[in-house]
Amino acid sequence: IGGITRLTHSGLSMVEWNMIVGSKPPMNDADWQIPFDKYKLTPEYQQVNYHFTLEEFKSIYWWEYIHRFLGRLIGIIFLVPFIYFWIKKKLDRPLFKKLLLILILGGFQGVLGWYMVKSGLNKEPRVSHYRLAAHLISAFTVFGFTFWTALGLVYNKVAVEAGTPENAGQKKLKKLSIVFFCVVVLQIIYGAFVAGLKAGYLCPTWPKMCDEWIHDSVFVLHPTWKNFVEGQAGVQFIHRYIAYIVALMVVLIYYRSLHMPNRTLLQKRIVMALVIIVSCQFVLGVLTLLYSVPVLLGVLHQTGAFVLFTASLLLIYHFRN
Repeated sequence: IGGITRLTHSGLSMVEWNMIVGSKPPMNDADWQIPFDKYKLTPEYQQVNYHFTLEEFKSIYWWEYIHRFLGRLIGIIFLVPFIYFWIKKKLDRPLFKKLLLILILGGFQGVLGWYMVKSGLNKEPRVSHYRLAAHLISAFTVFGFTFWTALGLVYNKVAVEAGTPENAGQKKLKKLSIVFFCVVVLQIIYGAFVAGLKAGYLCPTWPKMCDEWIHDSVFVLHPTWKNFVEGQAGVQFIHRYIAYIVALMVVLIYYRSLHMPNRTLLQKRIVMALVIIVSCQFVLGVLTLLYSVPVLLGVLHQTGAFVLFTASLLLIYHFRN
């Protein structure tokens, strides 16, 4: 939903942020006119969507409303059972601390979302790509920590202690899986940069960028380093080539796993799943670029990043334990 909100340019339609107030959507024309009038005061309306009718405004407002409503719903789904199990003393101290941290991270994610939106309500009708990346990585962090905690509950300590001793091959794969995860996170950050700077619309060709391996527009900003964090072409260039690194690394992980003694069936399946996920994500990335980021492909590509992030965590967990 966050990806759809971004790709449909709906994120700046709600100009106020309230944790509780604002949960109820507009119910009639009079209710709709209030947020529409507030939207008319924003740079996005005045510079981009000045031709919008009330009906057109509704089409973007609903996506942002659903996005925020879903955030609140996730918070309730987590908070109510958490309080219940805490009162019933069903949580040991280590698990309580982990769950409390997840709760804090989830609340911070909401605050960070508003901090991102706020950057597009002042002078320019676009949010900061740095804040967009922070908001996305914060969401992945909340999920990642939740997933890691869940893995610790699913695979109990007895099963881990009964396992075979760690061998040299497993140690290498454990280190490689951690490096791979870091590269995946970096690629996700650059995916957010591409989205925030609308760099995906530039040079919709592959494998070359507008018939060049390194397009001239990659080096238009000064100092040079700015091209790779603030330049459209430079950011797309980095995003393209990190994708190649991810693909090569997963091939290396697959090769090393074949030669690892005492490899479990679950480890084998995780590595195979990772190969399939990276292959699909690579193809999705190319198609998203070639078709100039249609909403469907853009959302599927972001979803692929989420699945890859999950598989990377699962890989680390099972080669670590």
